[in-house]
Amino acid sequence: MKYVLSVSEINKYIKELVSRDLVLSNLWVRGEISNFKLHYSGHLYFTIKDANSVLKCVMFKSHASTLKFLPENGMKVIIRGYVSVFERDGQYQLYTEDMQPDGMGALHIAFEQLKRKLEAEGLFDARHKKRLPYMPAAIGVVTSSTGAVIRDIINVLTRRFHNFQLKLYPVAVQGESAAAQVAGAIRKLNELRCVDVIIVARGGGSLEELWAFNEEIVARSIFESSIPVISAIGHETDYTIADFVADYRAPTPSAAAEVVIPEKMVLKNTVSALEIRLGNALAKNLNMSRMRLERLKNSVAFRQPYDRIYQERMRIDVLNKYLQKGIVHNMEKNKTRFRVLAGKLDTLSPLTVLARGYSIVNHKKTGNIVKSIETLKKGDALEISVSDGIINCVVDSLTKGKAYGED
Repeated sequence: MKYVLSVSEINKYIKELVSRDLVLSNLWVRGEISNFKLHYSGHLYFTIKDANSVLKCVMFKSHASTLKFLPENGMKVIIRGYVSVFERDGQYQLYTEDMQPDGMGALHIAFEQLKRKLEAEGLFDARHKKRLPYMPAAIGVVTSSTGAVIRDIINVLTRRFHNFQLKLYPVAVQGESAAAQVAGAIRKLNELRCVDVIIVARGGGSLEELWAFNEEIVARSIFESSIPVISAIGHETDYTIADFVADYRAPTPSAAAEVVIPEKMVLKNTVSALEIRLGNALAKNLNMSRMRLERLKNSVAFRQPYDRIYQERMRIDVLNKYLQKGIVHNMEKNKTRFRVLAGKLDTLSPLTVLARGYSIVNHKKTGNIVKSIETLKKGDALEISVSDGIINCVVDSLTKGKAYGED
């Protein structure tokens, strides 16, 4: 019987064959990323494809951490690595050691990716921008202590204003440690609260040389700063992430020095002009007050101060006269109305009815007025009221019939 191989032995044999191939051991591959997955471990798993085929790839964290950009689905890239077999699954894949964008540079892609991310978080919003102090007592500068930038800033500030405090926080402005140093300087100045405004500055350079100011750590330190931050990085045409986050973007370090503090001579001229305007305004106001005083002195109120009192006294006399007339008129009117009402009341009075010969009969026991014989019986005691007295009597008999005077 022939020798039978296990699955593991076959996969291992194929892996050894692939590993000995010089082409597959170190090659560059161009393709489009798809099925991209960033594992929590930091490893990258994806495939690259062209019009006809796909190739599985993996990039371990040790290599992925060196990338300046984050790969995305649909991104065209050029990959360097080697092909090997993953024995457990019996699949070959490309173990990626380096990756570059196909066309657009890696740094440019990283710049756009971070810009989109921070913009979506609101770090560029104008509502977060802080107002620069007009006359800062102390100015902090975060830059290299040996470059021309700090000398330019000092020259401009000295030319514009003599009595200012400049506090330099020296940092590296390019290289791997530059971003951490710049961010640390901004946070330290905020912790110390020793300056009123911070200038983050660097001279011109390539995108690579300015890259420290495109790092997320620098952008977030500027955004979190409670002290206003001016970015002055590169030349006028250079833009960094720090420029978008800063409270003010100066095209050059010299321009930042011009913005941060006013020119002393211009300020003195402004103060002189304001003094002149203030003097003119005071003189004009004084003249107007004098003219108003003259008008008041010649007014009737000052020439005849009691005239208004006399006028009001006479007005009170006239009103008093009208008031008395009104009172008399109302009294006469009310007397007449009272007489009319008294006559009506007298006409309706029971005493007037009794005086005409009528009487009022009350049941002595109940006190009710007798209106019908139905309420009486023989022997009931009655009180008969007439105009000049009361008659007490007892019912002797009751006869139904028409009332007195009726036919």
